[in-house]
Amino acid sequence: DAVPTVDGMAGAALELLDALKEIERPARVLIGHLERQLDDEADDLDTATRQRIEAAARSLERRGVLQVGAWRDMLTSLGREIPEGFVDWMSVERIRGRDFDIGLHRNWVDPTQPFAETVIAPSDGTLITSATLRDGHGDDAWARARLRTGLDKVGDETVTLDVASPFDYPSQTRVFVTSDVDRNDTGQVAAAYRELILAAGGGVLGLFTSIARLRNVHARLVEASELNDVTLLAQHVDPLDIGTLIDIFRSDEDSCLLGTDAARDGIDVPGRSLRMVIYDRVPWPRPTILHRERKKAFGGSRYDDSITRLRLKQAYGRLIRQAADRGVLVMLDRAMPSRLLDAFPAGVDVRRVGLAHAISESAAFLDQTGG
Repeated sequence: DAVPTVDGMAGAALELLDALKEIERPARVLIGHLERQLDDEADDLDTATRQRIEAAARSLERRGVLQVGAWRDMLTSLGREIPEGFVDWMSVERIRGRDFDIGLHRNWVDPTQPFAETVIAPSDGTLITSATLRDGHGDDAWARARLRTGLDKVGDETVTLDVASPFDYPSQTRVFVTSDVDRNDTGQVAAAYRELILAAGGGVLGLFTSIARLRNVHARLVEASELNDVTLLAQHVDPLDIGTLIDIFRSDEDSCLLGTDAARDGIDVPGRSLRMVIYDRVPWPRPTILHRERKKAFGGSRYDDSITRLRLKQAYGRLIRQAADRGVLVMLDRAMPSRLLDAFPAGVDVRRVGLAHAISESAAFLDQTGG
């Protein structure tokens, strides 16, 4: 937490402020000299020289003035009362045990507040639509949807519309929760992924709630000789952006893609290219300081449940993108609580089974339906 500050931080902030002034002052002086040169020698400067001077002035402004100004604003706010509706915190981000970014952050506790004020309120009308807009059914679900979108903060009447899906989810999908895989044992999780990939014949989207676990499982899968003929793609491992990885995954119907949230939300991979989704564990929210404050504001454990159900909806929704699609979702976490199962469409039978049963049932279902 940024408040209260630790001993010595206020003094260190003042020292840094003084040091930053020693950076900003000469930068401003040099920018002034460059701008006067552009003015005084306007009739003599050739185009290339003028462009170099302008570029230098812009770079000094961006790197020596604007960034210093942002740091100054942050430093002067340390130890002061946080404005109502916000949360401040500090963080150290690490990759493979090495610190690569240190930040002082401020965020809205309720991000729909600025959205409602700047987008919804001044507009003549707002249309908000999503297949995962509601968490649950009935009036209470619509009330939560209005809360999530900021519509509860505007006085105008809200019109709601629920359009039924054209897909037959109970016959087009299967959902299994394995009862005998230790989610904390990388070897067991990797073995489960390997056998499920073989059962599906590819076309698997593997979702992880941790980048480290993704990398550890990926390292074991690439060593598995059984998967030598399978194209295995992995976010945070392959030097490609997620959009490119998804394009490759979509074009090769027997490839597999391992990823995190960005590989789950909103992607469209119709047909055989995505016929199985595997989750390494229930996608609970990370216990960050920002999440802690939002959890306090939005209902405690109910808030966590709602976020998790919506993530499960997103994952399940990757399976059926058109009328002929078929697919299986496998959750490798026996600790998945029953109260989250209504994340899946009504009528879908969620079965808690052993891994061997999930593998054989998945293979039979996908083979019977042609993928």
